[in-house]
Amino acid sequence: MTCLSSLSDTLTPLVPDTSVLINLHACTFGEQVLRAIPNDIVLPETVVAELNHETSHASGENGFVQRLISENVVKVVQMDDAAVRLFEAMIRSPNSLDDGEAATIAVAVSQGFLPVVDERKGRAQAQGLMNGKAPAWSLDLLVHPAVQSGLGGDLYVEAVYLALRDGRMRIDEERCDAVVQLIGIERAKDCTSLPGYKVRRESWMR
Repeated sequence: MTCLSSLSDTLTPLVPDTSVLINLHACTFGEQVLRAIPNDIVLPETVVAELNHETSHASGENGFVQRLISENVVKVVQMDDAAVRLFEAMIRSPNSLDDGEAATIAVAVSQGFLPVVDERKGRAQAQGLMNGKAPAWSLDLLVHPAVQSGLGGDLYVEAVYLALRDGRMRIDEERCDAVVQLIGIERAKDCTSLPGYKVRRESWMR
């Protein structure tokens, strides 16, 4: 069973949201992952601002993002008028999103880019705004063929494991079995963010 990336055949610029950056920092290979991927990586100013607080400074997440910016691994952008209108609609709707997630989707939709979003509510809103096209997942970045070859060996597997264990990365149910096979059942037991974790863990313990 192989865990494939939905990004393998696209060079569309990518717009990761805040939780995706947290996953990339948690996996310890985040900068190498983004350098290996051939797509341009765009960060809304709102996303950068969400990681500019005491907790993110203490965890190193802010420093991670600032290095990406200073070394031109990512490009920071402001929302244009179209993105602002989308952003305001998403943060004020009954199913409102947080500012970073809304800004990610707004910038991606207004520019024709692809958002990278893991949370269910944000993915549903993004897909609705993109005529049914699904956004990418953090996992798509980590298992991208360019990342697998760029990191060398099985380091990308370690990156997936650490993003799950320490970043509490969300993944799609459809690829969960493949991810468990990739990292191994013993390490999967540490990853409580896996879909249906409790039920799966019970079956692993039998």
